[in-house]
Amino acid sequence: MGRGRVSVRAAALVDGVALAAFVLVGAAEHGEGFAPGALVRTGLPLLVAWVAVAAVLGTYRRVGWATLALTWLLAVPLGLVLRSAIRGGPWGRGLLVFGGVAMAFTLVFLVAGRLALLGLGALQARRAGAGRRDDG
Repeated sequence: MGRGRVSVRAAALVDGVALAAFVLVGAAEHGEGFAPGALVRTGLPLLVAWVAVAAVLGTYRRVGWATLALTWLLAVPLGLVLRSAIRGGPWGRGLLVFGGVAMAFTLVFLVAGRLALLGLGALQARRAGAGRRDDG
């Protein structure tokens, strides 16, 4: 992913945090509050779909933009359908509208997380390189 190497664990953690942040921001935006049961009914289907799709596609065996994009493209709609099944909706046009918004915002959160991870990796590499030059 980019110039630097990204840790598999770090990428998985950042992706999970990005999806959880999406759920939390959505709950706050829609006035649902942060009741644990509501967050689980909303967030767990998305995370389960993400983990399942990532396992099938090998998202964290080959960390990169292409695997992230394919996982996002398949897992988010699957998670939304699972969420609707658990919560009893939305269906039809409501699901399509919600799905469009969710696709856009999950992508923003995921890309922001991965860019932050790349930035942190570049900063660490730069510091390590400066440390080696100072030691020499």
